[in-house]
Amino acid sequence: AEDGIRDLVRSRGLGDVYKRQRLVHLGDRFAVLDKPAGLSLATPRREPGAAAARLVAALPPAERELLAARELHLVHRLDLSTSGLVLIALDADSHRELAGCFARREATKLYAALVWGHPRPHEGRYESPLGPDRQDRRRMRVDATGRPAVTDWQVLAAARHVALVALWPRSGRTHQLRVHLAAAGHPVVGDDLYGGPRHRAVREPALAAALDPGRSLLHAWRLEVPGLEPSRFEAPFPYDLRKALTAAGIPLAPALELWHPPRKFT
Repeated sequence: AEDGIRDLVRSRGLGDVYKRQRLVHLGDRFAVLDKPAGLSLATPRREPGAAAARLVAALPPAERELLAARELHLVHRLDLSTSGLVLIALDADSHRELAGCFARREATKLYAALVWGHPRPHEGRYESPLGPDRQDRRRMRVDATGRPAVTDWQVLAAARHVALVALWPRSGRTHQLRVHLAAAGHPVVGDDLYGGPRHRAVREPALAAALDPGRSLLHAWRLEVPGLEPSRFEAPFPYDLRKALTAAGIPLAPALELWHPPRKFT
Protein backbone atom coordinates (compact mmCIF):
# COMPACT_ATOMS: atom_id res chain seq x y z
CA ALA A 1 0.00 0.00 0.00
CA GLU A 2 2.81 2.39 0.88
CA ASP A 3 4.50 1.96 -2.51
CA GLY A 4 1.20 2.62 -4.25
CA ILE A 5 0.67 5.83 -2.29
CA ARG A 6 4.22 6.97 -3.08
CA ASP A 7 3.69 6.32 -6.81
CA LEU A 8 0.36 8.14 -6.78
CA VAL A 9 1.78 11.15 -4.97
CA ARG A 10 4.86 11.29 -7.22
CA SER A 11 2.70 11.17 -10.35
CA ARG A 12 0.67 14.15 -9.09
CA GLY A 13 3.73 16.19 -8.12
CA LEU A 14 2.82 16.29 -4.44
CA GLY A 15 6.14 15.27 -3.01
CA ASP A 16 5.70 16.84 0.44
CA VAL A 17 3.45 13.99 1.63
CA TYR A 18 6.24 12.34 3.61
CA LYS A 19 7.93 15.58 4.66
CA ARG A 20 5.34 16.88 7.12
CA GLN A 21 3.49 15.70 10.17
CA ARG A 22 0.15 14.21 9.14
CA LEU A 23 -1.09 12.70 12.40
CA VAL A 24 -2.68 15.84 13.81
CA HIS A 25 -3.99 14.15 16.97
CA LEU A 26 -4.05 10.64 18.43
CA GLY A 27 -6.30 9.82 21.37
CA ASP A 28 -7.75 6.70 22.91
CA ARG A 29 -10.99 6.85 20.89
CA PHE A 30 -10.15 8.80 17.74
CA ALA A 31 -7.41 10.15 15.52
CA VAL A 32 -7.31 13.22 13.28
CA LEU A 33 -5.22 12.95 10.12
CA ASP A 34 -4.12 15.43 7.47
CA LYS A 35 -5.09 13.75 4.17
CA PRO A 36 -2.88 14.42 1.14
CA ALA A 37 -4.55 15.42 -2.11
CA GLY A 38 -4.83 12.57 -4.59
CA LEU A 39 -5.69 9.94 -1.98
CA SER A 40 -9.10 8.33 -2.50
CA LEU A 41 -11.38 7.75 0.46
CA ALA A 42 -13.92 5.80 -1.57
CA THR A 43 -15.14 2.84 0.49
CA PRO A 44 -16.32 -0.27 -1.39
CA ARG A 45 -18.93 -2.27 0.52
CA ARG A 46 -16.81 -5.39 0.25
CA GLU A 47 -13.83 -3.54 1.83
CA PRO A 48 -15.24 -1.19 4.51
CA GLY A 49 -11.83 -0.55 6.05
CA ALA A 50 -9.93 0.06 2.81
CA ALA A 51 -10.15 3.86 2.83
CA ALA A 52 -8.92 4.19 6.42
CA ALA A 53 -6.09 1.77 5.63
CA ARG A 54 -5.01 3.87 2.64
CA LEU A 55 -5.10 7.00 4.77
CA VAL A 56 -2.86 5.41 7.39
CA ALA A 57 -0.53 4.04 4.69
CA ALA A 58 0.07 7.65 3.56
CA LEU A 59 1.41 8.65 6.98
CA PRO A 60 5.14 9.05 7.56
CA PRO A 61 6.59 5.77 8.89
CA ALA A 62 6.91 6.89 12.53
CA GLU A 63 3.29 8.06 12.63
CA ARG A 64 2.06 4.97 10.81
CA GLU A 65 3.56 2.79 13.56
CA LEU A 66 1.29 4.41 16.13
CA LEU A 67 -1.83 3.23 14.29
CA ALA A 68 -0.53 -0.06 12.94
CA ALA A 69 -2.43 -2.32 15.37
CA ARG A 70 -5.48 -0.12 15.90
CA GLU A 71 -9.06 -0.65 14.78
CA LEU A 72 -9.85 2.01 12.15
CA HIS A 73 -13.25 3.44 11.19
CA LEU A 74 -13.54 6.37 8.78
CA VAL A 75 -16.02 8.93 10.16
CA HIS A 76 -16.35 11.20 7.09
CA ARG A 77 -14.77 11.67 3.67
CA LEU A 78 -13.09 14.24 1.47
CA ASP A 79 -13.02 14.35 -2.34
CA LEU A 80 -10.06 12.74 -4.08
CA SER A 81 -8.36 16.05 -4.83
CA THR A 82 -9.17 17.76 -1.52
CA SER A 83 -6.49 17.87 1.17
CA GLY A 84 -6.86 18.32 4.92
CA LEU A 85 -8.50 17.07 8.07
CA VAL A 86 -10.14 13.66 8.34
CA LEU A 87 -11.47 12.06 11.53
CA ILE A 88 -11.00 8.34 12.24
CA ALA A 89 -12.64 6.46 15.13
CA LEU A 90 -10.59 3.80 16.86
CA ASP A 91 -13.45 1.54 17.97
CA ALA A 92 -16.97 0.73 16.81
CA ASP A 93 -18.76 2.59 19.62
CA SER A 94 -16.79 5.79 18.99
CA HIS A 95 -17.48 5.47 15.27
CA ARG A 96 -21.21 5.23 15.90
CA GLU A 97 -21.14 8.27 18.18
CA LEU A 98 -18.98 10.43 15.89
CA ALA A 99 -20.82 9.45 12.71
CA GLY A 100 -24.04 10.51 14.43
CA CYS A 101 -22.49 13.85 15.33
CA PHE A 102 -21.61 14.49 11.68
CA ALA A 103 -25.01 13.28 10.47
CA ARG A 104 -26.72 15.77 12.82
CA ARG A 105 -24.45 18.56 11.48
CA GLU A 106 -23.02 19.20 14.95
CA ALA A 107 -19.43 19.18 13.70
CA THR A 108 -18.15 22.39 12.11
CA LYS A 109 -15.89 22.03 9.06
CA LEU A 110 -14.01 25.00 7.68
CA TYR A 111 -12.32 24.90 4.27
CA ALA A 112 -9.95 27.20 2.42
CA ALA A 113 -9.92 27.47 -1.37
CA LEU A 114 -8.06 29.46 -3.97
CA VAL A 115 -10.69 30.48 -6.53
CA TRP A 116 -10.70 32.22 -9.89
CA GLY A 117 -11.84 35.83 -9.86
CA HIS A 118 -13.00 37.99 -6.97
CA PRO A 119 -16.28 37.01 -5.26
CA ARG A 120 -18.55 39.96 -4.46
CA PRO A 121 -19.44 40.98 -1.83
CA HIS A 122 -16.57 39.88 0.43
CA GLU A 123 -18.75 37.47 2.37
CA GLY A 124 -22.11 35.82 1.98
CA ARG A 125 -24.08 32.61 1.65
CA TYR A 126 -24.78 30.28 -1.28
CA GLU A 127 -28.15 28.52 -0.96
CA SER A 128 -28.75 26.91 -4.34
CA PRO A 129 -30.09 23.33 -4.10
CA LEU A 130 -27.96 20.68 -5.82
CA GLY A 131 -28.66 17.54 -7.81
CA PRO A 132 -26.89 15.13 -10.17
CA ASP A 133 -25.87 16.36 -13.61
CA ARG A 134 -27.77 14.02 -15.91
CA GLN A 135 -25.43 14.85 -18.79
CA ASP A 136 -22.26 13.92 -16.88
CA ARG A 137 -22.45 11.38 -14.04
CA ARG A 138 -19.20 12.67 -12.54
CA ARG A 139 -20.73 16.05 -11.78
CA MET A 140 -23.35 17.72 -9.62
CA ARG A 141 -25.19 20.88 -10.64
CA VAL A 142 -27.47 23.59 -9.31
CA ASP A 143 -31.00 22.18 -9.56
CA ALA A 144 -34.14 23.90 -8.29
CA THR A 145 -35.64 20.46 -7.63
CA GLY A 146 -32.49 19.15 -5.94
CA ARG A 147 -31.57 18.78 -2.27
CA PRO A 148 -31.04 21.86 -0.08
CA ALA A 149 -27.43 23.01 0.19
CA VAL A 150 -26.00 25.96 2.14
CA THR A 151 -22.44 27.30 2.09
CA ASP A 152 -21.18 30.39 3.93
CA TRP A 153 -18.07 32.09 2.56
CA GLN A 154 -15.64 34.92 3.24
CA VAL A 155 -12.91 36.37 1.02
CA LEU A 156 -9.62 36.49 2.93
CA ALA A 157 -7.42 38.04 0.24
CA ALA A 158 -7.46 38.80 -3.47
CA ALA A 159 -4.83 39.10 -6.20
CA ARG A 160 -4.94 39.85 -9.91
CA HIS A 161 -6.50 36.58 -11.06
CA VAL A 162 -7.55 34.76 -7.90
CA ALA A 163 -8.85 35.07 -4.35
CA LEU A 164 -8.35 33.07 -1.16
CA VAL A 165 -11.73 32.17 0.32
CA ALA A 166 -12.82 30.56 3.60
CA LEU A 167 -15.87 28.31 3.32
CA TRP A 168 -18.00 26.55 5.89
CA PRO A 169 -20.69 24.20 4.57
CA ARG A 170 -23.95 24.07 6.51
CA SER A 171 -24.97 20.92 4.63
CA GLY A 172 -23.04 18.00 3.20
CA ARG A 173 -23.90 17.47 -0.46
CA THR A 174 -21.53 15.83 -2.91
CA HIS A 175 -19.08 18.39 -4.38
CA GLN A 176 -21.08 21.12 -2.62
CA LEU A 177 -18.36 23.73 -2.25
CA ARG A 178 -17.01 23.17 -5.75
CA VAL A 179 -20.45 23.42 -7.38
CA HIS A 180 -21.55 26.48 -5.40
CA LEU A 181 -18.34 28.32 -6.26
CA ALA A 182 -18.47 27.35 -9.93
CA ALA A 183 -22.13 28.38 -10.18
CA ALA A 184 -21.17 31.79 -8.78
CA GLY A 185 -18.51 32.15 -11.47
CA HIS A 186 -15.56 31.44 -9.18
CA PRO A 187 -14.49 27.82 -9.59
CA VAL A 188 -11.69 26.44 -7.47
CA VAL A 189 -8.25 26.81 -9.07
CA GLY A 190 -7.25 23.47 -10.57
CA ASP A 191 -10.80 22.10 -10.62
CA ASP A 192 -11.02 21.17 -14.29
CA LEU A 193 -14.27 19.23 -13.75
CA TYR A 194 -16.19 22.38 -12.82
CA GLY A 195 -14.00 25.25 -13.98
CA GLY A 196 -11.86 24.19 -16.91
CA PRO A 197 -8.14 24.96 -17.37
CA ARG A 198 -8.37 28.71 -16.81
CA HIS A 199 -4.64 29.01 -16.08
CA ARG A 200 -4.13 29.04 -19.87
CA ALA A 201 -5.35 32.64 -19.91
CA VAL A 202 -2.64 33.73 -17.43
CA ARG A 203 0.26 35.28 -19.34
CA GLU A 204 2.98 35.09 -16.68
CA PRO A 205 4.56 31.62 -17.10
CA ALA A 206 5.52 31.11 -13.44
CA LEU A 207 2.10 32.15 -12.19
CA ALA A 208 0.32 30.06 -14.82
CA ALA A 209 2.33 27.02 -13.72
CA ALA A 210 1.49 27.59 -10.04
CA LEU A 211 -2.20 27.93 -10.94
CA ASP A 212 -2.12 24.57 -12.71
CA PRO A 213 -1.47 22.32 -9.67
CA GLY A 214 -3.00 19.13 -11.06
CA ARG A 215 -5.78 19.14 -8.47
CA SER A 216 -8.39 21.51 -7.08
CA LEU A 217 -6.87 23.81 -4.46
CA LEU A 218 -9.49 23.06 -1.80
CA HIS A 219 -8.24 22.31 1.72
CA ALA A 220 -10.13 21.06 4.79
CA TRP A 221 -8.46 23.57 7.07
CA ARG A 222 -10.18 23.45 10.46
CA LEU A 223 -12.52 21.09 12.26
CA GLU A 224 -14.47 21.32 15.51
CA VAL A 225 -16.29 18.31 16.96
CA PRO A 226 -18.23 18.88 20.21
CA GLY A 227 -17.68 16.28 22.89
CA LEU A 228 -14.09 15.50 21.94
CA GLU A 229 -11.07 16.55 23.97
CA PRO A 230 -9.51 18.45 22.36
CA SER A 231 -12.39 19.51 20.14
CA ARG A 232 -10.65 21.81 17.63
CA PHE A 233 -8.09 20.86 15.02
CA GLU A 234 -6.20 22.58 12.21
CA ALA A 235 -4.21 21.35 9.20
CA PRO A 236 -1.55 23.68 7.74
CA PHE A 237 -1.92 24.68 4.12
CA PRO A 238 -0.23 22.15 1.80
CA TYR A 239 2.75 22.98 -0.37
CA ASP A 240 0.91 23.40 -3.68
CA LEU A 241 -1.60 25.82 -2.17
CA ARG A 242 1.16 27.83 -0.45
CA LYS A 243 3.12 27.89 -3.72
CA ALA A 244 0.10 29.22 -5.64
CA LEU A 245 -0.55 31.89 -3.02
CA THR A 246 3.08 33.02 -3.14
CA ALA A 247 3.09 33.14 -6.93
CA ALA A 248 -0.13 35.17 -6.90
CA GLY A 249 1.31 37.63 -4.38
CA ILE A 250 -0.97 36.70 -1.49
CA PRO A 251 0.89 36.58 1.87
CA LEU A 252 -0.72 33.84 3.93
CA ALA A 253 -0.37 35.14 7.50
CA PRO A 254 -2.02 38.55 6.93
CA ALA A 255 -4.83 36.89 4.99
CA LEU A 256 -5.64 34.51 7.83
CA GLU A 257 -5.67 37.38 10.31
CA LEU A 258 -8.67 38.82 8.43
CA TRP A 259 -10.73 35.69 8.94
CA HIS A 260 -13.60 36.04 11.39
CA PRO A 261 -14.86 32.60 12.39
CA PRO A 262 -18.38 31.20 12.37
CA ARG A 263 -20.04 31.06 15.78
CA LYS A 264 -18.72 27.61 16.71
CA PHE A 265 -15.12 28.78 16.27
CA THR A 266 -15.45 31.84 18.50
